[in-house]
Amino acid sequence: MVKATAKPRLMRLALFQPEIAGNVGAVLRIGACFSVGIDIIEPMGFPWNDKARRRSAMDYDDKVQVTRHADFDAFKARVPGRLILFTTRGGVRLPEATFQPDDTLLFGSESAGVPDFVHHGVDLAVRIPLAAGLRSLNLSVATGIAVAEALRQTHGWPA
Repeated sequence: MVKATAKPRLMRLALFQPEIAGNVGAVLRIGACFSVGIDIIEPMGFPWNDKARRRSAMDYDDKVQVTRHADFDAFKARVPGRLILFTTRGGVRLPEATFQPDDTLLFGSESAGVPDFVHHGVDLAVRIPLAAGLRSLNLSVATGIAVAEALRQTHGWPA
């Protein structure tokens, strides 16, 4: 009998210059619950230290792997697979996007998204379809929707 072994989860979530500590905390919780690492691209719009991290992530702080990057170039140098940007300007609708287990799903700041140089530095730009006339979802909500679909496609849900 062949014993099944768990595949390492390589998929990651990345936040570009997040501005709201509560959103970061919610994303850390998503990462912990789905065994997905988090990358934070600085600068952030709020002070970030151990106390702030523990407060925003609640009791999930020690259950998620977080890597901070000084800027986009430092982050991009460490991305192991494709970089998938979620943006209202995305050319591919989420239902038509195809994900791979080592994708990094990137989300922009709450007020500004990402600058053009980031748009030009990704492998795919995806948008979550919304009802007509509505602009965008909350950062942590969009992150949860995106990672759920990516994990579904790649059979990466926790056991």
